[in-house]
Amino acid sequence: MTRRILLAVDGSEPSIAAVEYAFEVFPDAELTAIHVVDELEAHYGGERADGDPEFFEPIADLAADHGTEIGTRVASGTPAETIVAAAEEMDEIVIGSAGRSGVSRMLLGSVAEAVARGSPVPVTIVGPSR
Repeated sequence: MTRRILLAVDGSEPSIAAVEYAFEVFPDAELTAIHVVDELEAHYGGERADGDPEFFEPIADLAADHGTEIGTRVASGTPAETIVAAAEEMDEIVIGSAGRSGVSRMLLGSVAEAVARGSPVPVTIVGPSR
């Protein structure tokens, strides 16, 4: 049976590192990249509610470099909760982490940590120095 891997992406360097990791470690898996548009940010003009149509182009290019394809999804909601809900139909999540610590982590939180705590499937967190 083919493993189904959910890649949580936000366009940041750590999320691209997580995508690279997934291509290397799970070459035969069915990969789906999900980008969650935070409802609050979209409401206040931070991002389009339906996502940027060009957002996945770098990820599709990486897939082509690895000789594979990747599915894509745009969802709206609270990032961690939305990723965890999408994981119900997957076998694993791969997510990047900015590696915040101290006060910035307390104030900004960690989506990767919240996903790991709430996920019904295993979660691999790829750090920034990968």
